[in-house]
This record gives sequence, structure tokens and C-alpha cells, in this order.
Amino acid sequence: MNNNIPELQEEGSRSSKLSKGGVWLLVIGILLIASNLRAAITSVGPVIPHISESTGLSHTMAGLLTTLPLIAFGLFSPLAPVIAKRISIEKTLVFSMLVLITAIMLRSLNSITVLFIGTFFVGAAIAASNVLLPSLIKGEFTKGVGLMMGLLSVVITLGAAAGSGLSVPLVDQGGLSWRSMLLCWSGLAFIALVVWIPVTLMRKKSLSKQAVPMKSKGMNMLRSFLAWEVTVFFGLQSLTFYVNVSWLPEILHDRGMSLEQAGYMVSIMQLLGIPLSFIVPIIAHKFKNQRLIALSTALLMTVGYMGLLAGGDKWMVLWTIMIGLGGSAGFSLALMFFVLRTGTAQQSAELSGMAQTFGYLLAAAGPILFGVLHDATNSWTAGLIMLVVVVVIYSIAAWGAADNKVIGLNEAKPKR
Repeated sequence: MNNNIPELQEEGSRSSKLSKGGVWLLVIGILLIASNLRAAITSVGPVIPHISESTGLSHTMAGLLTTLPLIAFGLFSPLAPVIAKRISIEKTLVFSMLVLITAIMLRSLNSITVLFIGTFFVGAAIAASNVLLPSLIKGEFTKGVGLMMGLLSVVITLGAAAGSGLSVPLVDQGGLSWRSMLLCWSGLAFIALVVWIPVTLMRKKSLSKQAVPMKSKGMNMLRSFLAWEVTVFFGLQSLTFYVNVSWLPEILHDRGMSLEQAGYMVSIMQLLGIPLSFIVPIIAHKFKNQRLIALSTALLMTVGYMGLLAGGDKWMVLWTIMIGLGGSAGFSLALMFFVLRTGTAQQSAELSGMAQTFGYLLAAAGPILFGVLHDATNSWTAGLIMLVVVVVIYSIAAWGAADNKVIGLNEAKPKR
């Protein structure tokens, strides 16, 4: 982590100037919360065979289980700025961590119904942080927003990779049941909560007490074509990610890998994307437009999915890695669009809320539809063709979302 992080705040940002210790505490708290934004979800996919075996879930119902957090993201994302406006961003994040801990514990109980209910509220708890962290960074770290967004993307990716890579070893080698393994992730949320409470207590020094309002006086996001382009880009990127973490382990398992190897492969796929997750926001902030970056992410994913379609165990690892690199770069770029395509932290929260509301509802269709296609055809081919088509549409949205425009300024090119 950069030793100059305390210098990333500027006079004139939304918050009062924090001491170096205060800034470091804020940075550590943000990154610990970020570590919880995927792990509790990605830990499910690799153990789907265990869950199906012990509960009798079909591929379609298993797809629904992995999709419930996305539905919750879509339903609860627009509420996050509203709640934050009333009680502050810090308190909203404290509440979200409390709900996350409770939901993880709930879904670990010996009940299929409670498993689905708990999984839904895992997504509901994470939704607030998904929406508020980018706008918090835009308002608090105006001097180095690219660096902070890069760190945010890296930690989210690390959390996702940990969830994918550790779940099967904890069950097979660690002797845990899949329910006990899922329960373990409540510890990560507890650590984030313990660190974030002191941030919340720094009221007088905290900018985010003036939490971002849901409605903007100057711009209705729903009327902005650029906002919809960002939303589609974000939604389709999320759709590919959640299909990958939900079904790629089983695809790899069907092609000869053990469940443990398949889980490790999905984890490695995400870990190898970490350098891109860090670099892309920094580079994107310096470019006039991000079209080359966006289309490069689409090309990587297209080649990867086409390679899996072609079959052949020899190149399976390469195709998986290419999908991971494209997805990691696409995710960090999608988060950066919340900053680059807006003029204020308030607009950033509005765009983030809109993109994650509609984007995650769009993404929610992915794992379910992929499971339905498998059940209908008893093959992965139809699902992989679907993903290639999705990436083509993603490329079209990327062309507009990556243009050098700012929402609210007649969506005209800003002077830089």
C-alpha cells in the first residue's frame, strides 16, 4: 500500500481534513469492508455439488441459490444512498456488516428454506457497501481516486478468490461440512465491523456524515443514455462473473479436474487478474477515453469462452485464465466509470445505485439461465454460446460507456 495515502485527501473535498492516523484508519476500514463484498458469495459455487448431493437441489435451483444475492443487490442498491442520507455512510456500513454476519450465520442452519433466506440477506447486506464505497472514495480521496479505486478492486478480487479457492479445501481437507465452511466467512465480516466502528466514531472529522443523497437536483440518471450504457456494461460484466464463479468449477470438473482443482483454478483465475484490477483504474484515469481498455477486456473474454466451446483439455487452463483477466479488468473499469462519468460524489452514488440496481437484476438472470440451459441440453455448449453473445453486447455498451463524457453536462466531452 502506498505510503502517500494520507496525502490523497485535498482541501476542498467533502470531508474535513483528517489526521494521518485517521486517514489510514479510513483506508484500512474501507479495504476490510471491500474484502467482504464477494467472499461470502463466491464460496458457494465450488461446493454446489456437495450442496446438491446433500439437499437434492437441481441445477436450476442451485443456479437460483447463487443468483439470490444478485437479486438482493438489485432490490437494495437504491436504498443505500437513502439510508446513508439519514444516518450517515459510516453507520449504514456498520449496519450492513451486522446484517451480513447475521445472514451468514442464518444460512448455515440445517434448513433448505433458511439457506435460501440467509443467502438473500447476504446479498442485501453487501448491496450497501457495493453502492457507497465508490462514492465515498470519490469524495474523500480526490487527489488519488485512481489509486484508491485500484486498491478497492484488488481487495474485492482477493476476497472473491479466497471464497472460490478455500471453500473446497475447508470441506475436503479441513473436515468441515459445507454449512460450517459457509459460516467461517462471518469472521471476516466481524473483523471489518470491529475496525469500522472507530471510523464511525470519528464524526466531527468524517466527511461522510454528509452522506450522499439519493436524488440529484440537476440530473435524473434514468434519463441519461450514458448512465444506461454504464449500467448495461456493469450488468453484463457482473453476469459473466457470477456465471463463472457459479458454474465454471463444475464445467472444469466435468472435463476431468477434481472439485478441489476446479476450485483452485477459479481462484487462480481471479488472482492472476489482480495486477490488472489495480492498474486499470490508474491508467483509465489518465486516458481521455477508455475504449481501448474496455474492448480489450471483451476480446480476452471472447477468446476464453470460444476456447472452452472448442473443447480440448490441453488449453483449458489458458482459456480460463483469459476469461479471468478480461473479467478482472472489466470489473475494475466498471467501478471506475462511477467516478469518471460523473462530476460529483453525489452523482457517483446516484450512478452507482442505478447501475447496480438494474445491472445486478440483469446479472441475476445469468446463473439461472445457464443452469436451465444445462438441464435442458445436458451440455455446457448452449450456456457458453450464451456467454459469447453476452460479451458481444457488452462490447457495444463499452464503446459508449468508455467515451470521454460526464453525465449532467449535456453528456458532452469535458475539458481536461
